[in-house]
Amino acid sequence: MPDKPKVAFYWCASCGGCEEAVVDLAEDILKVVEAVDIVLWPVAMDFKKADVEARPDKSIAVAFINGAIRTSEQEEWVRMLRRKAQMVVSFGACANSGGIPALANQFKKEEILKYVYEDCPGVDNPSKTRPQLETVDQGRTVTLPEFRNMVRSLDEVIEVDYYLPGCPPTPKLISAAVGAILAGKLPPKGTVLSPDNSLCEECKRKDSKPADLALAEFKRPHQVHIDPEKCLLAQGLVCMGPATRAGCEARCPEGNMPCTGCFGPSSRVRDQGAKFISSVFSNIAPKEEKDIDAVLDGIPDPIGTFYRYGLSKCILRRKLN
Repeated sequence: MPDKPKVAFYWCASCGGCEEAVVDLAEDILKVVEAVDIVLWPVAMDFKKADVEARPDKSIAVAFINGAIRTSEQEEWVRMLRRKAQMVVSFGACANSGGIPALANQFKKEEILKYVYEDCPGVDNPSKTRPQLETVDQGRTVTLPEFRNMVRSLDEVIEVDYYLPGCPPTPKLISAAVGAILAGKLPPKGTVLSPDNSLCEECKRKDSKPADLALAEFKRPHQVHIDPEKCLLAQGLVCMGPATRAGCEARCPEGNMPCTGCFGPSSRVRDQGAKFISSVFSNIAPKEEKDIDAVLDGIPDPIGTFYRYGLSKCILRRKLN
């Protein structure tokens, strides 16, 4: 009986939702386990780094890596998995474009460490002690990974073969991707494994979106009784659907919540946040500056709204230093 393909799952800077998404395959996960040998999945099984290091290069068929890259340990692991794996799949929004962790790129490393270990309410640290990369205690040396200057997407660190979008990717997309890999029926390298059109195309509210939104104000979901049949943008809610790739079956709008953009942009959009600003802000009804500012005041956190999952890929990002 031929050896089954070896598969690795690894996570970096993420919440664990992508790992949950694998479990959400439900009984289909048994088909995956039957078809492959899982050689690394730290969240579910006990594997040692030395075991992975000892494997020959390219002996792992595919490595699914979720999470962004912030620490030296994460960078070391993904570089090793790149050497060991024939194929790397960037799994989820954090790996694809930095995700929520990349919102930290608004601040310098020193600002983050000072707030977390000195200024954060609830922190009692009068000596301003911070973790050190190396500490010797009773003759034993303890080390910690280095906290890098910025959060990076996976493909800013290693070469990626395919991308699975979402926060997290849906079980349907995961099943389709695994099936295509096992069958050897994959699209060209670099493809995002999800439909390449905007989320609005698969939203059931699509027909209620007017040609001219004429936005007079922006509201947050808790400030309005949302009409479950009407386009959310037409109701003044910031729905990222026009600038977001399809593939999730519009689950958030179906649940009466605006899309927050976790599937990232389609191939025709270079910068998701800039695309949304360009397409939607041109539909603001007032024409005078002070009236436009009053409308924009309805968006209290523009970066967190337009770049919630993609700040590491933003064309406005500061240089890595």
